[in-house]
Amino acid sequence: MKQEINQNIGFALRKISTEQFAIIEDEFIEGNKIDLKTHLKFGVDTEKRGLSVISQFAFKNGDSPFLLVAVNCFFEIHEDSWDSFYDSEKNRFVFPRGFISHLVVITIGTTRGVLHSKTEGSKFNGFLLPTINVNELIDNDLIFDFSSSVENEN
Repeated sequence: MKQEINQNIGFALRKISTEQFAIIEDEFIEGNKIDLKTHLKFGVDTEKRGLSVISQFAFKNGDSPFLLVAVNCFFEIHEDSWDSFYDSEKNRFVFPRGFISHLVVITIGTTRGVLHSKTEGSKFNGFLLPTINVNELIDNDLIFDFSSSVENEN
């Protein structure tokens, strides 16, 4: 079940979708301090041997967001690698931190491109996603635990 640190993990980026994009011009105040909020979500599709990584960003003036973007990258994992992530004794998938960090880097880079493309030609094109130290965002392996599924009682 454990992946060696230097072991190659076979995967492919299969789908990119823009889950959210919005410019709320009335909330943008020129000259105000801008905050950037970052959020990551993960999902697993056991039938397609897939992992979704969603990166969400909100540019804010105080409490009010004025620019929102969320992108979902769906990665298909090669069967051999997929099987090695599954712990049958505990009925869970354990994805190594380093691998997840790599997928997050790809997803954030994709989000950066979507943001640029959607704001091109507008005054909001100057709001760029900075480089992000993913090691600060991902501090553990990613675990999907299926052991606590509720059984149907009759």
